[in-house]
Amino acid sequence: MSDPSKISEAEWQVMKALWEKSPQTANTIVQQILKTRTWSPRTVRTLINRLVAKGALSYSKDGREYQYSPVLSKDQCVQAETKSFIGKIKGTTLTPMLAAFLEEEILTSDEIDELKRMLDQKGGATND
Repeated sequence: MSDPSKISEAEWQVMKALWEKSPQTANTIVQQILKTRTWSPRTVRTLINRLVAKGALSYSKDGREYQYSPVLSKDQCVQAETKSFIGKIKGTTLTPMLAAFLEEEILTSDEIDELKRMLDQKGGATND
């Protein structure tokens, strides 16, 4: 796939289902997504087909059913989305954006420690 940032928000739901467990049949993906969404099964199948066309999913035939698997890792898609987002907000001050994110998210102490470590590393600080 040439540009993982071209995955729509709806298509992300299919990708998430397959990142959790793959390969899966279309019926299994539909059942999993309908636990949290009120989409029709046809909508989910359309999303699967779009992701195959985009090269984000691969499939293999198993008897009469197709087994779908992600071609792209979750990390690859997150990185592409991040680059796309940063490109859109270029010129915006980073501090207010991070502050808004942190206000909306509940972080574990491990996540906070990891963020501190990354900020220290980015700033060239060392932990003695």
